[in-house]
Amino acid sequence: MKVLVACEESQEVCKAFRERGHEAFSCDIEMCSGGHPEWHIHGDCLQYVNGNCQFFTVGGGYYMINGPWDLLIAHPPCTDLAVSGARWFREKQMDFRQQKACVFFMRMMLANADRVAVENPIGIMSTCYRKPDQIIQPYEYGHPTKKATCLWLKNLPVLEPTQIVEPEIVEYVCKNGKIARFGKGIGQAMDENGKKYAFDDPMTAKLRSKTFSGIAKAMAEQWG
Repeated sequence: MKVLVACEESQEVCKAFRERGHEAFSCDIEMCSGGHPEWHIHGDCLQYVNGNCQFFTVGGGYYMINGPWDLLIAHPPCTDLAVSGARWFREKQMDFRQQKACVFFMRMMLANADRVAVENPIGIMSTCYRKPDQIIQPYEYGHPTKKATCLWLKNLPVLEPTQIVEPEIVEYVCKNGKIARFGKGIGQAMDENGKKYAFDDPMTAKLRSKTFSGIAKAMAEQWG
């Protein structure tokens, strides 16, 4: 099966499909960090999401895709769409950042591909477009943390949990004395060496956007 994973520099999903024998490629305007430049298209994914394209990978391979992709999995940027940034929505609407993000999201959703999955956090697309087909959590796929992720699907079944574990919870005492409870790791990120990054560190957004390996494996097993 020919698979394009759009807006993915981590290659987590791409590698999961490759492990199952599919011809999968990641595509992003950033260089890949997943260790497989031979599977990465460095460029604007809008050039490739509709298939019928040709490209060189970072590793130098040349490929031609005749017809649509069998499967498109897209992770469009959520900075201007997620409710976590609602306090800046007015500003983002005034300079059209949010409208452009909505259009980009919809170009993924309406791409000429046999099967499509578009991923985003909880945000305005639930009202601007439609409610997602499902909302998944990392703790349903073996990772003891919370991070609600919406999936909009075309010609695909909903993703079934593979390993439900107890999410780790931390408590924070607010200034008003009330106790807030969060999933462990909310607002920060950790790299593969265990180093933690604060919520405002430039590395945090990149690390937190990476698909959890358990979810990537479930996508490959159930959609591949």
